[in-house]
Amino acid sequence: MKPLLDVLVILDALEKEGSFAAASAKLFKTPSALSYTIHRLESDLNIQLLDRSGHRARFTPTGQMLLEKGREVLHIARELEIRAVKLQQGWEHTLRLAVDSTFPVAQLSPLIAAFYQQQPLTRLRFTLTPSLLDWRPLTEGQADLLLGALGEPPPLSGYDYLPLGELELLLVVSPQHPLAARRAPLSWRTLRRYRAVATGEGGALFADQETLTVCDAAGQLALLRMGLGWGCLPRYQVQGLLESGELVSLVVRGLSPRQRAWIAWNDAACGLAGKWWRESLLANSAIFTIYHTEIV
Repeated sequence: MKPLLDVLVILDALEKEGSFAAASAKLFKTPSALSYTIHRLESDLNIQLLDRSGHRARFTPTGQMLLEKGREVLHIARELEIRAVKLQQGWEHTLRLAVDSTFPVAQLSPLIAAFYQQQPLTRLRFTLTPSLLDWRPLTEGQADLLLGALGEPPPLSGYDYLPLGELELLLVVSPQHPLAARRAPLSWRTLRRYRAVATGEGGALFADQETLTVCDAAGQLALLRMGLGWGCLPRYQVQGLLESGELVSLVVRGLSPRQRAWIAWNDAACGLAGKWWRESLLANSAIFTIYHTEIV
């Protein structure tokens, strides 16, 4: 394999530089050494890569094919070298990020662009965690970093946490829903008589509750506006609908309107990429227009 890779490098330089003399200068080898390496592979494989009948060697169809396909191989080989060095330096090959459904996903786009400017070889894999108060993507090994997790961290070793702030959650319904006409504050017993609309499994908030489950917040909001149930969403996701009167908020006795939100990560899985994301998220001013930090 090594002689073949050497020939691929030589063919690439020969085509780009136009002559053995120029290619040898680029590769810091003599023209005779380059010619010998090519001739040896031709002999070993019983193929002809260069037509040497004229004043200047030209690629044969076989040589042209090997040049074109070989450049793909060289690109992969060089990328592997870079990846190996980056991995040795502490950059992850892949970073898996689970994003809580309440997290402001739109704020991730500029961070993704900035990350790839610095480290384009780490693969980022984002998944959405639809259930409220759900830490399982991290604790069950499905993610290396969890963004916007709500509630208190589970008491497990091997994980670290940093607070984002506190997120204001509202229970909302359509003005036409029967709950909208009930006198506030409502009791949980009253609330549970009516269907909830939630993303994913809904989490602990919807335990033992008739629940209509949808895949994302957009579907949840559409069904809530139709009056098909009540739901729990961050204020920033429903503020416009509250102002337009398409939804109204409910006051429920004993319900705290704010939940502490966290960035959490697996110590063993996170390296420099995980560190970059933690620091960048905590330094992002746009995110802190969503989370309240004065009492964290």
